[in-house]
Amino acid sequence: MQFDILTLFPGLFAGAFEESIIKRARESGSVTIALHNIRDYAAGRHKVTDDTPYGGGGGMIMKPEPIFAATEAVLGEQADMVPVILLTPQGRLFDQSVARELARHDRLLLICGRYEGVDERVHRYLATDEVSIGDYVLSGGEIAAMVIVDAVTRLLPGVLGDPAATFEDSHAEGLLEYPHYTRPPTFRGHPVPDVLLSGHHAEITRWRRQQAIQRTLERRPDILSSAHLTEEDLAYLARIEASG
Repeated sequence: MQFDILTLFPGLFAGAFEESIIKRARESGSVTIALHNIRDYAAGRHKVTDDTPYGGGGGMIMKPEPIFAATEAVLGEQADMVPVILLTPQGRLFDQSVARELARHDRLLLICGRYEGVDERVHRYLATDEVSIGDYVLSGGEIAAMVIVDAVTRLLPGVLGDPAATFEDSHAEGLLEYPHYTRPPTFRGHPVPDVLLSGHHAEITRWRRQQAIQRTLERRPDILSSAHLTEEDLAYLARIEASG
């Protein structure tokens, strides 16, 4: 998988992509990340990438010319084959299903917006997709790009040591993850649940599934309707709701 990221601040990515899973994925060749400074594609001696909005108003708007020029130069002959994703609060909400969708591609180009936003012609005539990581205000799209790269990278074959790990993560099947415990078996009077010490793998699997359902009901009931629930899951959920 290749990620091309268009940004005015490439230095912001230094730490995020040089540690942990993404670092290992890059070293193994599973992932390639290229940072492209939009300013390098701006015309004129001063390399201006933003301007005041037509019609008045506060803030500055990112100009279309450098963004179009950068995208076309980076993608070249692949311009019609690679998703061009604008990171914007106006985009569709990024979640695990979107991460899986993006992981099917061999290459993605991410455009990081800044200031008051980007010229509408980037939205209409360049971006093939628009994505938001949440309903809050950030200084720019760089953090959103880091989130997408991390979430998508985890889904690529061979990136994680345990192939099943991506399916057990929170939200992978529409549920929050079950509780985790490790040594010691008792800490400050709080013991690990007996089932996890029993060695009975079927019971452990059942307990974890039920805990995931219960935790999701308590903390994120809004996502239960889209979760992948079996008949056994639905029966357990009904018992919880009836007793609550």
